[in-house]
Amino acid sequence: MNKFSWYEAKSVEDALQQVNSTLSDELYEATDEAAVFKSGGIDVFDWVKQGILKPQKIVNIRNIPGLDKISYDRKEGLRMGSNVTLAEIASHPEIKTRYLALHLAVNHAATPQLRNMSTLGGNIAQRNRCWYFRSADHDCFRKGGDRCFARHSKTGENENHAILDNGSCVSVHASSIATALMAFNASVVIVNAEGQQKTVQMDDFFVSAGEDIAMENILKPKEIITEIILPTPSKNTKSAYIKQVARESYDWSLADVAVVMEVSGNTCKSANIVLGAAAPVPYRSLEAQQAMENKTITGENAKAAAEAAMAKARPLSKNDYKVPLFVSTIKQTIMEIS
Repeated sequence: MNKFSWYEAKSVEDALQQVNSTLSDELYEATDEAAVFKSGGIDVFDWVKQGILKPQKIVNIRNIPGLDKISYDRKEGLRMGSNVTLAEIASHPEIKTRYLALHLAVNHAATPQLRNMSTLGGNIAQRNRCWYFRSADHDCFRKGGDRCFARHSKTGENENHAILDNGSCVSVHASSIATALMAFNASVVIVNAEGQQKTVQMDDFFVSAGEDIAMENILKPKEIITEIILPTPSKNTKSAYIKQVARESYDWSLADVAVVMEVSGNTCKSANIVLGAAAPVPYRSLEAQQAMENKTITGENAKAAAEAAMAKARPLSKNDYKVPLFVSTIKQTIMEIS
C-alpha cells in the first residue's frame, strides 16, 4: 500500500476544494488518482490494498453534515443522502412500506457488519466485479490493456460474468441495490467543484462499456454524489426483488431482479424490470417490460417476458447457466407481484 495523506472534509465545498487544490498542487502528480473521496471506504480501500489505486490524498466525506438524512414526502418522494448507511435504509419503515424491492435488495446486500459501514453513494459508485479487473497482475481492457482475460475460451474464469451487453467488457456491476433503485426510476444528485448541482436519472448515471470502457458511471474526479431521489409510487404500485447467490445471502450476486409494476387488479399497466449481474451496468430490460405491459400477470406471460429479456444474451464459455437462471428468476419476481 502506498503512502497517502488524509483529510477530514467539513462540507461538500471543502471536500471538492481539497481535491481541486490537490490536482493543481505542484507537490502532487497531476492525475485523476491524486486525490480520491472516501465515505464508507470499503471499495476504495480494496483498490488501495491491491495496489491498483495509488492516491496521494484521501478526502474523507463520511462525516459531512447533512449527507446522512432520509426523508419522505408525498410530493417530493424519498430522498436519501449519499452517506446514509445500508443498515439505515434497511430499517426505515417508509422504505419497507412504499419501496419494498429496495428494502429487500438492501437486506440481501453484504453482511450486517458491512451494511453498518457501507454508504448508499459509495455502493452505487463502486467499481465493477471481475477478478482480472481487480488484480494488479492483469492489465485488461478496462484498465487500458489490450485484452479481456475473462473472455478467453479456455483459460478465462468467467462463470460470474456478464451475458448481456458484453461485447467489449464482461465484468458485472457490483451494486444489487442499484438494480432496485433503477426500477423505481431513481435519480442521482451530483455537485461539482464549482458548486453546480445536476440531477441525472439512474439510467443515465451508469456508462456502458461500449460507450466508454474506462468508466462505469458519469462521475468525474471533482464531483460528489450528495443525494439519491426516488419519486413517490402510485397507490397501485407493487414491487418485488429476488437475488440468486452461490452460497450465503451475503455472497456476490449471480443474478438479481427488481420489478416495479403499476397494476390494475391482476393486470400490469406499466412495468420496470431491471437485472443485476447480467451486464457491466444495471440492465433495464425494455423487452421484458414491453412483454408485460397491459398483460395479465400469469405464469405464462411472466415466462414470455423473462425469455424476451434473455433474447439478446451472449453467454461466455462458463456462464451459460445464467440464461435459464435469469429466466427463472425474472418469472418468479414478476409472479411475486400477482
